[in-house]
Amino acid sequence: MRILLTNDDGINAPGLVALERIAAALSDDVWVCAPEYEQSGASRALTLAEPIRVRKLGPRKFSTTGTPTDCVMLGVHELVEGGPPDLVLSGVNRGANLAEDVSMSGTVAGAIEAMALGVPGIALSQMGGYDPLDDFFEPAEVFAPGIVKRLVEVGWPADVIMNVNFPMLPIEQITEVEVTRQGFRDVHVRHAEKRMDLRGREYYWIGFRQERSKPAEGTDLRALYEGRISVTPLHIDLTHQASIYDLKGLLGGAPPKA
Repeated sequence: MRILLTNDDGINAPGLVALERIAAALSDDVWVCAPEYEQSGASRALTLAEPIRVRKLGPRKFSTTGTPTDCVMLGVHELVEGGPPDLVLSGVNRGANLAEDVSMSGTVAGAIEAMALGVPGIALSQMGGYDPLDDFFEPAEVFAPGIVKRLVEVGWPADVIMNVNFPMLPIEQITEVEVTRQGFRDVHVRHAEKRMDLRGREYYWIGFRQERSKPAEGTDLRALYEGRISVTPLHIDLTHQASIYDLKGLLGGAPPKA
């Protein structure tokens, strides 16, 4: 199995090192194409207004000045030799990618781009903060190989990606995997903090508050909060089907007049 790895935390991120170890447990044909710099929150951004530079770091390892989407596209079409990859793994992200955040996640976007190019994609994220712990990614490293192997064995629809999140707990306390649906927070965790630079000019730094919502049973949020590994099938179709049926009888036919 040929595997392409990417991420949004950058080519030097510890999570990518963890992902390389995860992939090595599954295959000896592993390729890496990741952003030169951190691209967290880049979502599916595609670099169109400037050139993308590629740096070769090893026989099967590349960094680019582009986004995770750029990296997967270049990896699949240009950089991976011997044919396209059989699987794209994106991550391991430092911090969970859950609920509404998946729409802005560069980690999830890497898996979505793989899906768009006809390659199965899995996004992997590790819940937790930013303390420099040596074993921060241990839950992902311990459990991801078996989960990825099982997912590949059973397969999933071509227009779907798998979003896998690992709780930040000691290994012995992680005992369950749950297949979940995407949740939605009932609190606003994103915020902008106003600061002052050394020249007396104001600027803003956008970040996240560490606040927990009260998610419903069966959601990705609830699973992580309760210490379970969350596996969420996602697809890019954002259509709200119920609204289609409601609107068809009200807005169909000739365009309404103002």
